[in-house]
Amino acid sequence: MQFKERTLAQIADMICGNSEAGVPQFFRYRSSTYLSEFFEDCETDYRHDGTTRKWWVVGALRQIFQEPQPYPNTPPPAFARVIRTLMDQSDAVDEGPERPGALSALNTALAREGFEAFYRDRQCYLRHVASNTVAEPSPNPHRPFSATELKRREQLLSYMERISEDELIEEILLPLFRQLGFHRVTAAGHKDKALEYGKDIWMKHTLATQHVLYFGIQTKKGKIDSAGASKGNTANVAELLNQVTMMLGHEIFLRPADVFWSITRLSSLAAKRRSSFEHRPPRGRYRIRGSRRPCPI
Repeated sequence: MQFKERTLAQIADMICGNSEAGVPQFFRYRSSTYLSEFFEDCETDYRHDGTTRKWWVVGALRQIFQEPQPYPNTPPPAFARVIRTLMDQSDAVDEGPERPGALSALNTALAREGFEAFYRDRQCYLRHVASNTVAEPSPNPHRPFSATELKRREQLLSYMERISEDELIEEILLPLFRQLGFHRVTAAGHKDKALEYGKDIWMKHTLATQHVLYFGIQTKKGKIDSAGASKGNTANVAELLNQVTMMLGHEIFLRPADVFWSITRLSSLAAKRRSSFEHRPPRGRYRIRGSRRPCPI
């Protein structure tokens, strides 16, 4: 989808706050700094480079229209955010918060493309007139990464290349699982190996039914392959299998209830080349301390 140059130029004048002599002005005037702030509020990465304001905005809008659109009759989500920010009711100039003058000027330009703007719940939306389709914000997990997100991704990959296995656990995995809602997220003696028993991390998660799942994780700094022996930063699958067997065979002692629990879910995580699996062992059992008779869950 692409708007005509005349339409983009008119919308750019509204964003910049340009006006002709004798014509009522219903939009805020924005200098270079405020243009960059405007597009930052629109959740885009465009920053004014000092060139002519109007034609720089036209170029930014043209690039926005190159982004994917969720449906055939709706513009890209970034353009819908531009219109919503432009028509913010708190930015009204020489008129009330409903902004009838600004809305009329915007709809005059949008009518050329078959769209119209309208207010609902104090927010401005775009509607395709022919199909009556409203462009509404919706989460899109498949959207392309922004330039800032790509930069952060490269920084994370570079960091993961040089950290140790202990740093991977302490600085990335433990905070990550705590933020995801797991409880008792614990690094089980990874440094001295005294209390590891095949699990680098163990944690629990409570379901809505109040049932509790116990997770054990074996973490590797390098990749996992099927070579005959472990070499360098590469972990052998057989070595991993031995650690997983230890994990399943060693119960977790929980205080203050003095209860032993078996791991019910286990995973393997590799930092370089992802190789993960989940195994669900037979139904776990717990044993009250001091009693030899195991009790089913």
